[in-house]
Amino acid sequence: MSKTFSVTILGSNSALPTSERYPTAQVLNASERFFLIDCGEGTQMQLRRNKINLSKINQIFISHLHGDHCFGLIGLISTLGLLGRTKDLQIFAHEDLERMMTPQLHYFCTDLPFKVIFSSINTKESELIYSDKTIEVETIPLKHRIPTVGFIFREKPAELKLRKEFVFKHEPSIKEMVSIKRGADFTAKSGELLLNNDITLPSIKPRSYAFCTDTRYKPQITEKLKEVDLLYHESTFLSDKAHLAKKTYHSTAEQAAKIAEEANVKQLIIGHFSSRYKNLVPFLKEAKETFSNTYLATEGSVFSVK
Repeated sequence: MSKTFSVTILGSNSALPTSERYPTAQVLNASERFFLIDCGEGTQMQLRRNKINLSKINQIFISHLHGDHCFGLIGLISTLGLLGRTKDLQIFAHEDLERMMTPQLHYFCTDLPFKVIFSSINTKESELIYSDKTIEVETIPLKHRIPTVGFIFREKPAELKLRKEFVFKHEPSIKEMVSIKRGADFTAKSGELLLNNDITLPSIKPRSYAFCTDTRYKPQITEKLKEVDLLYHESTFLSDKAHLAKKTYHSTAEQAAKIAEEANVKQLIIGHFSSRYKNLVPFLKEAKETFSNTYLATEGSVFSVK
């Protein structure tokens, strides 16, 4: 059975929330490691509503410093303190976030039992900002009214697994097993060369998720998004409001679909809807005309990559 790689939508609306749609926030579950992406107002309530354990979130990624993407941070941090968290919390964002939040932390969270570590993002160039044994995160500079980035989460290739019959028959040493798991062939005691493909099981193909909001239509990002398994791209407006999208540095559903098509991604999620729209069906219809495998980001939706 493959390990979990899924995205839960906590908030799907743009700047002005509605009674049904929260500001932007998502959680990526990568093999039971949880990464919070943006943190609009009400995020901690949505985490609880979706039964996501707050204590499992150790990294938060903030795309930009408009309020609908970060107003939920101080409340979430305060709650984590009240719950007795002791593990450090790392927040990746534009350098101004630390300057803005430090007074709030001093005022509201004076006895916080853990450290909040701010890691600044270069919003002008793509860079690798996080890496551990299983996953890495890269930024994508976007085109918005203030410095903004998207994020690409990519699993690292897993080690190969040895076939049991090979291990029982040839009894390789630990050193040899380590080499084989990394792709080496094996020379048996008889002198026979056993090719790696014949003595190992294929590993699970690394999975990927890209998050792109807020941004004008920017075809240049498709190179970074090539072959991504799952893409979230903002679609604040329908195409009849393309002039407004351009003016406010946002995208339409059709433009989001064009990005997905040009990048040859597997699935597209569209969101960050303007509150002027009550019915979201036209967004889905518009996007599907260009990219058929499109889905709406609605609160509580879970999108999995197998």
